[in-house]
Amino acid sequence: MDIAFLATTSRQRGFLGVEKATLAYTVFTTLLVFLFWTDIHEPSRLLIGRGFVVLGMAVAIAVYCFAPSRATLLLRTIYPLTLLGYWYPDTFEFCQLFPNLDHVFAHADFALFGCQPSLEFARNVTSPVWSELFNMGYFSYYPMIVLTAFAPVFFRRELIGRTAFVILVSFLLYYLIYLFLPVAGPQYYFHAVDIGTIEQGNFPILGDYFRNHTELRPSTAPSGFFMELVESTQASGERPTAAFPSSHVGMSTILLFLLFRVKKALFFGALPFYVFLCCATVYIEAHYLIDVFGGLLSAPLIYWLSLRLWQAQRNEKLDPDFI
Repeated sequence: MDIAFLATTSRQRGFLGVEKATLAYTVFTTLLVFLFWTDIHEPSRLLIGRGFVVLGMAVAIAVYCFAPSRATLLLRTIYPLTLLGYWYPDTFEFCQLFPNLDHVFAHADFALFGCQPSLEFARNVTSPVWSELFNMGYFSYYPMIVLTAFAPVFFRRELIGRTAFVILVSFLLYYLIYLFLPVAGPQYYFHAVDIGTIEQGNFPILGDYFRNHTELRPSTAPSGFFMELVESTQASGERPTAAFPSSHVGMSTILLFLLFRVKKALFFGALPFYVFLCCATVYIEAHYLIDVFGGLLSAPLIYWLSLRLWQAQRNEKLDPDFI
């Protein structure tokens, strides 16, 4: 039980779990910057960004030390989660140092299913209603993260620290994979390669193509509110990185695990959006179908590992009721 969130008189000493995880990830990726200094584009910019990450954490801790309360402790807990939007595109800077592997994953989809599921899905489901439902599901990923992070504040305060830690560490574990696994996904690979070539079962090797090309394949889905919302979101924040395993599928599965423990009604409320989200990752060509299976299979392992790390940094036994 995270006592610090139950009473304002119990002052938190030392770093929070989310702060420890953020510092560990910051140090590790900083070492990577120095290791690949001559190959990374603007490495000094990455170091400056990490400086601001640490500075922001120091400010949040200082605010709490000056005025310890539930509110300022929550600020310290949530701040590392807000950095996920910074760490995600950061993976692109590292994975582009290695040869692109999209030809391997596109070929795997073709070998397993006899086609490219992302192309066939969009071609055979042309209804504006289904398109909007899938795109709504895909966009719901972001509100689902916020919902899961804040749900314990209103329903089970003793789980605030643990829930935030599992969310953050699960994301960072996926990001660690993406740092070294350069798979851009169909929306980038198919745009770079002629579709006819792909459909014939030929998958050209692109090498370091995406280091200098970040153009998305235009959406073929019927126009609609959520379709345009997803497209604008991708245009502003998406990068040719992080396709396998699908963190959209993996993380949303983990978020459901957490919501089930915090408030079952929220779990069942989020479940339909989760189903549409999983389908949407292939429908909008963000992922190969094999990426979706990778996300589903990795989610329980990432969730369990995050819980183990939570207990380890608190020197506690793993709570079987939370698995």
